[in-house]
Amino acid sequence: MSSIDVDIINVPEKPWERVRNARKENRPQARDYIDKLFRCVFETRGDRCYGDDPSIITAIARLEDWPVTVIGQQKGHTLEERMLCNFGMPHPEGYRKSMRALAQAEKFGRPVICLVDTPGAFPGVEAEARGQGLIIAQHLKVMAELKTPVISIIIGEGGSGGALALSLSDRLIMMENSYFSVISPEGCASILFKDSSLAQEAAENLKLTANNLKKFQIVDKVIKEPEGFDRFNMDESVQEIRNECVTILRQLTKIPVNRLVEKRHEKFLGMRGL
Repeated sequence: MSSIDVDIINVPEKPWERVRNARKENRPQARDYIDKLFRCVFETRGDRCYGDDPSIITAIARLEDWPVTVIGQQKGHTLEERMLCNFGMPHPEGYRKSMRALAQAEKFGRPVICLVDTPGAFPGVEAEARGQGLIIAQHLKVMAELKTPVISIIIGEGGSGGALALSLSDRLIMMENSYFSVISPEGCASILFKDSSLAQEAAENLKLTANNLKKFQIVDKVIKEPEGFDRFNMDESVQEIRNECVTILRQLTKIPVNRLVEKRHEKFLGMRGL
């Protein structure tokens, strides 16, 4: 099995089906990928300010010959895990923990690999009181200016600024049944149609699938998922991700860091005309 260029796909797109697949309980999550993709994993915790946020994982690990920094968004598979991880909706301390990991990655010249899977950053009053909007903006700035290669992989849900915070990267990869959008379909339906039950229609209009985003040149690569893909049947896709990341790192690590940042800026500024 190999990663696919969606330009050759001739099947009708089903956005709502992709969204539902991205939310399946047994879909692989960040910890599942970390266990399969990396070795010598050393997890770091806390933001040195408020506390630790289990919905964001930060770790140092090895991918083949490269020491890397890993940042992943975790939802949890069981109800207890989901409650602990706030259903994958990070608080400000999660993004501060992530920025701490990014700073260390730059200091030691480690490439960064982000695993994105969130319906969005937590919108509660307590998160806003601790500066949710500001911290996401700061996180985006750090990602934009980071002087080390960054690869982001949308492994499930890619909702709103909570996902974008970890997606401002040199290369963006999406799993076939993931989505990436400025807002969730339900949120979009509530705002535009005043009825969240019209989420399926909103999903059609948001153009949030991997296929759509590859066509718009926002996504660099789409990874095929095998039939019956779940956390117990993910090895083939993991190997494709590993191969893709190794290929990308061989390219990016040859680019001088200042030029790498310039190319990252050019990539995202070029999206204005889409």
